[in-house]
Parts: sequence; structure tokens; C-alpha cells
Amino acid sequence: MTTKAFNKTVDTIASECIAVRMRMLNRMVTSIFDESLRVLSIKVSQLNVLMVVAKRGPMNSAEVGRVLHLEKSTLSRNLERIRKRGWIEVVEGTNARNHLMQITARGRRLVEKALPLWKKAQKTTQEALGENGARAIQRAAERVWSADRAE
Repeated sequence: MTTKAFNKTVDTIASECIAVRMRMLNRMVTSIFDESLRVLSIKVSQLNVLMVVAKRGPMNSAEVGRVLHLEKSTLSRNLERIRKRGWIEVVEGTNARNHLMQITARGRRLVEKALPLWKKAQKTTQEALGENGARAIQRAAERVWSADRAE
């Protein structure tokens, strides 16, 4: 590949790569939410796991991972931190190998405390992305979630 062709390839990837842009946006958005939630000693990644467990009721870790598209080790780390802080508990499932997680009273109180902080971070993020950008992300996420539910 010539230097000119190589530079064109680099320029194309650098200027058009969706993955690069999504990762940059993810880091920016995550830092806004993490900073807002810091006073509660929870990260937005942990809050997301807690929300899935709270919304869907008792469920196993594989189900949580599927819903959030999380790698097993990342999910395990977050679940362990959340469990140690008393925000979720493990309960028996239909058999000895199927342990389920559910939100605790302490976890519910945390969610209530998190709401105003989450709203502030949500507003800051929406302002940073602009109305059209925030709406585009919502539509893209809904499309992906709809496809997941159809499978």
C-alpha cells in the first residue's frame, strides 16, 4: 500500500468509525453519571445492573448479562460489588444450581437516593449531546432492544 493510500485509509477510519465515536461518547457519558453518583458510592455500570434486577425481578446472572450485553467477568465483578454492599441478595431458584438475585430494601433506598442525582446527570448529558443527539441514541438503543426481544 502506498503512503497516499495508507493515509486515505487512516483518514477514512478516523473520520467515519462508528465504534470509535461510540466509545468516546460512552466514556464522556459514563464520566458524567459516575461523577454525579459518586456521593452514593455507586458507578453507573453498577446502577444499570441494579436497575435490571429491580425491574425484572429475581433473575440469574446469565439473564442479567444477556439483557445488558455484558461480558461474564465484567458482570461478575459488578454483581459481587453490589451484593457486598447489600443492594442485592442471592435467593434460591428452581434448583440448587440456579441462584437468583433480587434487590434488597437497602438497594431500593439507594435507588430512591440516586433518582435526583441521576436526573441531574441525565439533563447534563442531554445538554451535551443536544436534543437531536440524545433522541438519536434513544432510537438506536430501542431498535437494538427490539431486535433482542424478537430473537
